[in-house]
Amino acid sequence: MTGKRYVYLFHEGNAEMKELLGGKGANLAEMTRASLPVPFGFTISTEACNDYYAEGERISGPVLEQINTALNELEKQTGKKLGDINNPLLVSVRSGSVFSMPGMMDTVLNLGLNDETVAGLAALTGNERFAYDSYRRFIQMFSDVVLGVDHYHFEDILDKKKHDAGYTHDPELAADDWKEVIAAYKALVLKHTKEPFPQDPKDQLAKSIEAVFRSWNNQRAIVYRRIHKIPDHLGTAVNIQMMVFGNMGEDSGTGVAFTRNPSTGERKLYGEYLINAQGEDVVAGIRTPQPIATLADAMPEVYAQFTAICERLENHYRDLQDIEFTVERGKLYILQTRNGKRTAQAAVKAAVDMVKEGIISREEAILRIDPEQLDQLLHRSIDPNVKLDVLARGLPASPGAATGQTVFDADEAEKLAAKGIKVLLMRPETTPEDIHGIVASEGIITSRGGMTSHAAVVARGMGKACICGCEALKIDVKNKTFEVDGKTYPEGSVLSIDGAKGTMMLGEVPLIDPVLSDEFIELLSWADEARELGVRANADNPEDASVARGFGAEGIGLCRTEHMFMDLARIPVVQEMILAETTQDRLAALDKLLPVQQKDFEGILEEMAGLPVTIRLLDPPLHEFLPSVEELLVEVTKMQQDAHADKRALYEKESLLRKVRRLYEFNPMLGHRGCRLGMIYPEIYEMQVQAIIQACTVLQERGISVQPEIMIPLVGHVNELKEMRSLVHRVASACMGKSGTQVQYTIGTMIEVPRAALTADEIAQEADFFSFGTNDLTQTTFGYSRDDAEGKFLHAYVDRKVLPENPFIVLDQDGVGKLVQMGVKLGRMTKPELKTGICGEHGGEKHSIDFCYRTGLDYVSCSPYRVPLARLAAAQATIKHTNKVPV
Repeated sequence: MTGKRYVYLFHEGNAEMKELLGGKGANLAEMTRASLPVPFGFTISTEACNDYYAEGERISGPVLEQINTALNELEKQTGKKLGDINNPLLVSVRSGSVFSMPGMMDTVLNLGLNDETVAGLAALTGNERFAYDSYRRFIQMFSDVVLGVDHYHFEDILDKKKHDAGYTHDPELAADDWKEVIAAYKALVLKHTKEPFPQDPKDQLAKSIEAVFRSWNNQRAIVYRRIHKIPDHLGTAVNIQMMVFGNMGEDSGTGVAFTRNPSTGERKLYGEYLINAQGEDVVAGIRTPQPIATLADAMPEVYAQFTAICERLENHYRDLQDIEFTVERGKLYILQTRNGKRTAQAAVKAAVDMVKEGIISREEAILRIDPEQLDQLLHRSIDPNVKLDVLARGLPASPGAATGQTVFDADEAEKLAAKGIKVLLMRPETTPEDIHGIVASEGIITSRGGMTSHAAVVARGMGKACICGCEALKIDVKNKTFEVDGKTYPEGSVLSIDGAKGTMMLGEVPLIDPVLSDEFIELLSWADEARELGVRANADNPEDASVARGFGAEGIGLCRTEHMFMDLARIPVVQEMILAETTQDRLAALDKLLPVQQKDFEGILEEMAGLPVTIRLLDPPLHEFLPSVEELLVEVTKMQQDAHADKRALYEKESLLRKVRRLYEFNPMLGHRGCRLGMIYPEIYEMQVQAIIQACTVLQERGISVQPEIMIPLVGHVNELKEMRSLVHRVASACMGKSGTQVQYTIGTMIEVPRAALTADEIAQEADFFSFGTNDLTQTTFGYSRDDAEGKFLHAYVDRKVLPENPFIVLDQDGVGKLVQMGVKLGRMTKPELKTGICGEHGGEKHSIDFCYRTGLDYVSCSPYRVPLARLAAAQATIKHTNKVPV
């Protein structure tokens, strides 16, 4: 073959060709090469998809030519021919991206059927009912995916037919019934498209391939890629595969199975199947399937063969597999295998178990877990000690607990969630079009569908609680109500769900913190052995410090003292300090704050006994502790207009307004804050240093080890740090002289303005450590106010690819990162032993942590609940960049 190759028969590919053949195509090729019972077929590559878009959304001549050549070969392999009346070849047309995107793109089954070949299929199989059932499925699917006629129009026709005939389930319809349905379907297509349903199989095939290519850029696929950080340029492959049929009678069936439980990770075959059904019946939620274990009774030989294949596939791919299969007249076919989507709990257990089973190494187990997934394990569940009034039960499709108002529409879920209202999305079943509503919801409830339905798979992947197949629910989407046991509830009813047990309760129930599994703890112990980067926590009170230490934090990288000032009981004293007219008045207020600050530091340092605690002196501008100018102005205006207002109270309020206006700043982020406060009001920092040293003295006298690190915020010039360092030493020496107890402490600064990074060699002369405050460093480098940017334009920038990520979530390595690298390099040129860390929110994000490791930082610091994520991500960075993974 000359020119670029776009099409590959299954036996011509392999697992290494995933980028070209997509995950599904590569797996089909690999299974074919391993002589597993895979129906014949070929794959149209991801490059053909990109070619389709480059050609203005049309299939080019070379691609069409290669498709026809592969089709001819497929006809030879099967002994059947597309469009042949006597022995028709029927194929499926499925998408297959490089990364698994379940349910996001489109599929067409039974392609090749028309008014003539359906009769041939009926004669060939001796099963007229099966043939016409297959034809109606094809018309519905092709019309939805290719012609744009929404599937619910067809469902309405089918539901009416069943109702009129007194049927409950699809298998009750006979061949003549299906013929009537088909006639109605074709009339529907003609009405909507103004053209008859296409009868030429080759035309059907070309249109279906184009539809799959187009589905790469449908809205749900775009949303899914954005959520899961999948690049847009990859494109999708298309797999054309000989159809095998699970709906040819009681000796046929179809199903989906996982080699381990995708919810718990237990090493036990997990899945579902349906007798006399096609694949979409299992995942669409139209019929409730049977547990895979019962296949051992229904088809014992098939079950034995299937379990052996499952074990073989898991050992081959060395990972939990998600396998689709069909049984046609007693013969087993494997349609697909892929690495299975799983909950965080299952991912951790499966990885640890596979190490112990000798399948993978510890390093591979660490790399296999997405740090973001661990977040699912750190959320709360329903308190087991609470007596629950269970309203209904369904299948436990995705573990976790959630509470919220019920909504029946994905758009409404998204709208309410944007307002901060917690919602539960309740639907008969979800479809890929509901993806944005699922993202917005706390949890999902469906009345139909099984453990492998769309709702279940997507919810598990996102770590959201989900209950499926809750048949006690009668959901009326149109009237926005649901009924249980004869009682009707309106939209907006508050429910709680337990996705691990499949239970649904009316009202809000208490939730508790999670209990971490032995496997979770063991995995993190392996991570700690592997990582070279320290992990600390950002904590501002003893409670957070305790949580952080419980999650394995090796110290506190940021204690924000201003959060202590914001306690409601302290605000009046803080305001008294700020509004003081004289230094003497300010000192009087600070004397009141000193003992409570000292108590705060005692609690935090005691929780972190023996570990370093970085305490940042007061950072925000003073006006943040005062009433707003707008609110005061309204109050003063009302009092001025009230003839009976207390004159003294009015005078005091007017005086307060004048003082607040005097402290008002046009751009407070760049104004009188951080070390600039200490320079102008040194008594504030003096009080804080005194509180720190006295707290350390008290603890040391009790035999508790302390390691305080005093951090001066917002330094931009070495002279600022020089003056503040002198202040700290002076106050600390006075405290220690008075108590007679020596306290070992260090003094450093937060690098959060560009000038500090650019002159880090000078600043390091006065610093024992640098802590990079990447939240503010991102703001000052980009010139963005985070509050304004995220609310006004930043999301649009990310959506339009102006920026690859939100830089306040994922560190901007090309800009902000260069300043961090420069700061580290220059600082250590002056002081080689300089300790460096990061304490912005980026300290808990995996890509940013990888950058911190490569930059040579000593530690990262993040919120307490993200400490386990950071420990794992730090280990992954070490493993990836020191070649510790066996080939």
